[in-house]
Amino acid sequence: MEKQNNNIAILVDGDNAQAKLLDKILEEVSKYGKVTIRRIYGDWTTPQMNSWKDLLNDLSFSPMQKFNYTSGKNSTDSSLIIDAMDILHNKSVDGFCIVSSDSDYTGLAKRIREEGIFVMGVGEKKTPNAFVQSCEIFTYCETLMPKVVTTKGESANSKKNAQSEDDDNKALTKREYKLIDRAFDMSVNEEVESYIATVGQNLRKLDPSFDARDYGFRNLTEMFKYLKTYEVINNNVKGLNHPLVKKK
Repeated sequence: MEKQNNNIAILVDGDNAQAKLLDKILEEVSKYGKVTIRRIYGDWTTPQMNSWKDLLNDLSFSPMQKFNYTSGKNSTDSSLIIDAMDILHNKSVDGFCIVSSDSDYTGLAKRIREEGIFVMGVGEKKTPNAFVQSCEIFTYCETLMPKVVTTKGESANSKKNAQSEDDDNKALTKREYKLIDRAFDMSVNEEVESYIATVGQNLRKLDPSFDARDYGFRNLTEMFKYLKTYEVINNNVKGLNHPLVKKK
């Protein structure tokens, strides 16, 4: 999805998401467009919603009050889904981001995609695969969590261990290598090279949750520079670098 002037709605299941990551989620979604609708759903009369309250004004989110009329039943799912369908019908946005780890939103994500509308998901790694695969892009909360920074006071041993752990994080499995190769093959032109951005788009088509940051890289360009079977080529156009990648 090209960013341009796209409008996006963020709908947060307050019963099934982490308030501490809301600013990171907003930043992540903003990569794909302007977030015009911002709503958090839940029963705001309950203590479990307190963690969200300070963020409402700071990040300009609207609280959507949903009472749980029956013990043990959660009305948040159905309320969020109904609102999403209203927004979809009104054609006021070009994309959606559903923030939850709940599989109940699988059908909603599929329905939005059937309309040719961009749909993104954000949830924990425990999120059922059915919901992940129903989104065009799915970002795990763990990917957005702040990384531990090594301080000057740490010992050389400690730094060495941290470096070793970082190298472990960059150990892509055979599955990821096959995925990357498939995405590259889908992207190449007649000169057997491709824009890294295009490979990234095809990676997301094959696996909506693929994210180079999960393997210790800042971005796809850094990942391809690390891979021994690929070569990154700088491609400056009007002062901007649009890097290409090809197999060695």
